[in-house]
Amino acid sequence: MTAPSVFLVDDDFAVRDSLSLFFKTVGIPVECFHSAESFLDECSQYWKGCLILDVRMPGKSGLNLQEELIRRGMRMPVIFITGYGDVPTTVQAMKNGAIEFMIKPINMAELLDHVQSAIEFSNSQQRAGEKRDALQKRLSTLTLRESEILSLAIVGVSNKEIAQRLGISHRTVETHRSRVLVKTGVKNILELTRFVVDADSFIEKIP
Repeated sequence: MTAPSVFLVDDDFAVRDSLSLFFKTVGIPVECFHSAESFLDECSQYWKGCLILDVRMPGKSGLNLQEELIRRGMRMPVIFITGYGDVPTTVQAMKNGAIEFMIKPINMAELLDHVQSAIEFSNSQQRAGEKRDALQKRLSTLTLRESEILSLAIVGVSNKEIAQRLGISHRTVETHRSRVLVKTGVKNILELTRFVVDADSFIEKIP
């Protein structure tokens, strides 16, 4: 399942039934689960979309499920729904990254707005992740020497100083810099700096 969807986890059949019908009516795919455990049994890192969680459920609570997904590295946007809102739970859910905390009975128009925003956020995160992976793959093709020179160049160290620090010739530095630009597909150091930032990469600075 790769299409953006709503994943609804609630132990109340009536809630699952009504919300499922609502989302299908407005053209949003929805998958329902009666417990946190049943969701965890089936969930995949490739699922994209929005997770709607009831707070209080038998077994794992919605908050427990949210924390388990964080441990697994799954950052799907979460909307909590509950009939028993309390400040500590709300605060903890928001600290964990929930985008909304709604009290039952749910205002469907408001919920739809939140879900559409969450799905768009999920889509943008997926696109950003794919771009970052592509950039990191290109950086991984650099040799150790090219990485050393890159780490110095992006913090403003001149070719002459790089040559002195690494004990190589100025011409050798220029050659390596040219290769770095070719491998990363950028035109200059400013663009290269943005490239590294976008790739979310850490390159050890040479003392």
